[in-house]
Amino acid sequence: MVITVLFTKPFIEAIEVLNQIESHAYDAYFVGGCVRDLLLKREIGDIDIATSAPPSVIQQIFNKVIPVGLEHGTVIVRHRHQSYEVTTFRVEGSYSDQRHPDTVEFIQTIDQDLKRRDFTINALAMDKQGNVIDLFDGRSDIENKIIQTVGNGYDRFMEDPLRIIRALRFSSQLGFSISPNTINDMKLVKSEIENIAVERINNEMTKLFAGDYIEIGLNYLTDTEVYQHLPIMNDHPNIIELLPKNMQAIRSFGGVIALFHFLAPTISIKKWVNEWKCSNNVKNEALILNDALLHYKNCGLDRLLVYCLPRNYYQVFSELVNMLFNQIILIDEMEQIDNRLPIKSKKDLAITGDDVRELFPQLKSGPWIRNTLAAVEHEVLSGKLKNNKMDLKDWIKWNPHVID
Repeated sequence: MVITVLFTKPFIEAIEVLNQIESHAYDAYFVGGCVRDLLLKREIGDIDIATSAPPSVIQQIFNKVIPVGLEHGTVIVRHRHQSYEVTTFRVEGSYSDQRHPDTVEFIQTIDQDLKRRDFTINALAMDKQGNVIDLFDGRSDIENKIIQTVGNGYDRFMEDPLRIIRALRFSSQLGFSISPNTINDMKLVKSEIENIAVERINNEMTKLFAGDYIEIGLNYLTDTEVYQHLPIMNDHPNIIELLPKNMQAIRSFGGVIALFHFLAPTISIKKWVNEWKCSNNVKNEALILNDALLHYKNCGLDRLLVYCLPRNYYQVFSELVNMLFNQIILIDEMEQIDNRLPIKSKKDLAITGDDVRELFPQLKSGPWIRNTLAAVEHEVLSGKLKNNKMDLKDWIKWNPHVID
């Protein structure tokens, strides 16, 4: 079935890529999630392109090409400062590693290429005129808000069990139901998830927790018991039951870890980070958010909390507070506190470590200098002490316990 739709700006800019490929007598289409999101009137993310041109030709046509997966027919084309994943039409053999096909055969038509895709809502192609090719009733499933596999679900999931997590992720992002047959096939194959690289699962679960319809995704996660095959959750299955009833989207995996650690403190953040193969950025975010949550629990929202919490964490922190304490913290409120802070960092203090050392020349350098600065920092933030060198030095002299 061919249906014509109107383009949005990202597609208008990407048409130049299709034009360039077609000018060399090859076919080219927009494919997958970008077409689905256009039909749903959602914000367009990455734009993927499928073509009859082999990778070697694409490398000749365009000046800037990154060969990310030549053996599978995939390259990244850089055009007008944008990246487009361009993949040659293909059919695939068996998946012995449950991720990559053992063999790939490049073909000349789009039909067979669409047949290998995971879900009907993603098995869509669109030409530069806006004509949508829909061979598996994906448009109907989009209208009825249903997720189901292209062809035999058991086969699709055995090819790549990550598709099970992707189904859950799409339900969370789109608010769609998963068809009963697809659910049954997911349950049959779910144990195979344990053979997938954790980094791939992490990527999908990060998107699941960030979904606007997270409650739907989590319901499917628990109903299918897929969580029993995920890191940490497999050893602590009851942890899912601890999640708040008023779950909201959490926009970062550091926030997810902070939430789970707050609910189950015996499972350390380090363990979450290690088992989920997280980056240092995720680890640091989880640690900072956890400190902020503990401080909020004991002291509420104050200057010290805002001072220690980077602005780019305000959103996720407010979401966590709303879920864990059923209290609303407005980002504007946090920004107002931040704007009134007497200092923004320890560097803004009117004294330095050298100044502190000069006050006590008889003492050797050591942790006491850092501890003294920390005590002064706390007094300034609390408003009990003005941030000028004379006042700070006097306070240190009259409070010698801070150097102990």
